[in-house]
Amino acid sequence: MSDRTVPVRAGTVVLWGVQVALAAYFAYSGLLLFGDGFVRKFDEIGFGQWLRYLTGTLEVAGALGLLVPRLCGLAALGLAGVMAGAVGTELLLLDGDATLPALLLVVAAVVAWFRRFTIRALTAQVAARFGK
Repeated sequence: MSDRTVPVRAGTVVLWGVQVALAAYFAYSGLLLFGDGFVRKFDEIGFGQWLRYLTGTLEVAGALGLLVPRLCGLAALGLAGVMAGAVGTELLLLDGDATLPALLLVVAAVVAWFRRFTIRALTAQVAARFGK
């Protein structure tokens, strides 16, 4: 092993694996929202189709952000927020099954927790740039 080699911890590998899996799911799910398959569901919600496009955009952006080391924590936090909205919508407006969005919320929140140092670094950088 050379002096420049840094050992990779198993937890880091697992965390990146979870992030890649989440990114794949949210990219797929987000792109599905741009098709016709969810028009009826978003009609039932009652806020219009703009919400479907916004949700799809947020999911795809979050998926991409999960793959960028500087943005992964913030992306996970944002996706947790999107899933919190999905859980609330399923339970309060649709009387549907909120199991999958709740599970995704928990997984995204766990990723955000373990990547919280990236969120702190990014917010500190933005605060320094804009004068706190």
